[in-house]
Amino acid sequence: MTLAYNPLSLLLVTGIPKILAIDSEEIREAISEQIEAIVETVKIALEQTPPELAADIVDRGIVLTGGGALLKNLDKLLREESGLPITVTEDPLSTVALGSGKMLDSLEILKQIVIV
Repeated sequence: MTLAYNPLSLLLVTGIPKILAIDSEEIREAISEQIEAIVETVKIALEQTPPELAADIVDRGIVLTGGGALLKNLDKLLREESGLPITVTEDPLSTVALGSGKMLDSLEILKQIVIV
């Protein structure tokens, strides 16, 4: 299914705002390299994961958070590519902020796990 979008754009040549029609297929094509990079990075991270943590990931799966989690069907693509359960948290944008806040409240723990 192709969806149409009409975002307000700023023409670089004239600097005048203009509404341009784009569809979801054009967006998909424009971000395809970045999506491929995300998939490859997940695969590399899984390959480098210690066995004891890998077992937890196999059992519990991966939870997507942040703005990337809002990309349509990213969870399905990662599930297909990894063979692991992938879920999207209920409010991906808030979970990032809340998790960051919790880490700032626990700086001593953060110092123990940070890789420099």
